Amino acid sequence: MLTRTVADADEAAREAAALIESSAAEAIAARGRFNLAVSGGKTPWQTLELLAGGRMDWSKTNLFQVDERIAPTGSPERNLTHLVLSLPLACQAAIRPMPVGADDLETAAANYAYSLPEHFDLIHLGLGPDGHTASLIPGDPVLDVRNRDVALTDGEYQGTRRMTLTYPVIDRARKVLFLVTGDGKAQALRSLLAADDSIPAGRIRNSDIITITDIDPGGGSTA
Repeated sequence: MLTRTVADADEAAREAAALIESSAAEAIAARGRFNLAVSGGKTPWQTLELLAGGRMDWSKTNLFQVDERIAPTGSPERNLTHLVLSLPLACQAAIRPMPVGADDLETAAANYAYSLPEHFDLIHLGLGPDGHTASLIPGDPVLDVRNRDVALTDGEYQGTRRMTLTYPVIDRARKVLFLVTGDGKAQALRSLLAADDSIPAGRIRNSDIITITDIDPGGGSTA
């Protein structure tokens, strides 16, 4: 695992945007499309805004969701709501939203899995203080799903049930980017860097993982 420690969240967003842009250029040159999946939460918003104003070819990009809260359309709890707000209209055609508004969520998850590429070019992940990533949540049976690329959490997490990518599809991606900023994550970051499977993020076994962070694993934020 390659780790880049930067001064602050702004620099982390710039580094992440540059990495995603270069991955996009490589994928489009090699295969004609760039298949990207992004996580929810506040951390990726600035990166997405930078990408929207950058050089990435959005007309040849598919932007999937790593996870989503099961909440009504337009809800501030939905990752999609913030994803749309982060991107101008010209970029929004690339978005492939998780179908969490469906009546039959199990079928919806299976249909979303069917729409995924066999190998994502890049999957962006975050990291929670409890070590969760995507909506792979400590103690939830979703951690043990190995026969599906998209699954539902068994219970609620922070007030909502979730739909999430699972370990098999994350491990098959050509590259995984962990973007880790904010307070309270130093211990989780240490466990991630040690591939400690006592936390959900530490169970990822992709062969090409890059972590960009403003956190000193020995303490707190470097800012």
